[in-house]
Amino acid sequence: MRIHELKPAPGSNPSRTRIGRGQGSGKGGTSTKGHKGGQSRSGHTVKRGFEGGQTPLARRLPKFGFKNPFRVEYNLLNLEQLEHYCQKTPGLSVIDEAFYRQKRITSPSSPLVKVLGRGELKTRLTVHAHKFSDSARRAIEAAGGQVVVLGPSQDETQEGANA
Repeated sequence: MRIHELKPAPGSNPSRTRIGRGQGSGKGGTSTKGHKGGQSRSGHTVKRGFEGGQTPLARRLPKFGFKNPFRVEYNLLNLEQLEHYCQKTPGLSVIDEAFYRQKRITSPSSPLVKVLGRGELKTRLTVHAHKFSDSARRAIEAAGGQVVVLGPSQDETQEGANA
């Protein structure tokens, strides 16, 4: 057997139906598209979300809520976590942005930190953060520490200018 003698298996290559080639073909006239209507015409496409005339899912479901595009997300840090870091790292006296990055509390895409007042702080610390709750501020100062409020990061001020 030579390569030019090869043939496909019988019945494996049916010829395609040629529609719109006259009444004698059995597929002439409307070319299997029925009579009139959008689906019989060229260029017909179904709109995204169209469910055949049934009320679409997007209209059947209730709408509620609001997403504020200007919401500011803070990474939260409690006093008990600060105390834990102090016990793990002897001699720690300053908690700043470099510390947050090192401990992976912040990331470049989410650099803002807020210190909350849950827990107890016994160590004297200088804490740098973007926001403090009143109870956290009182607890840090009561332990002999200092609170330093950081301004907005460069990325945030650029975003504010672009908005």
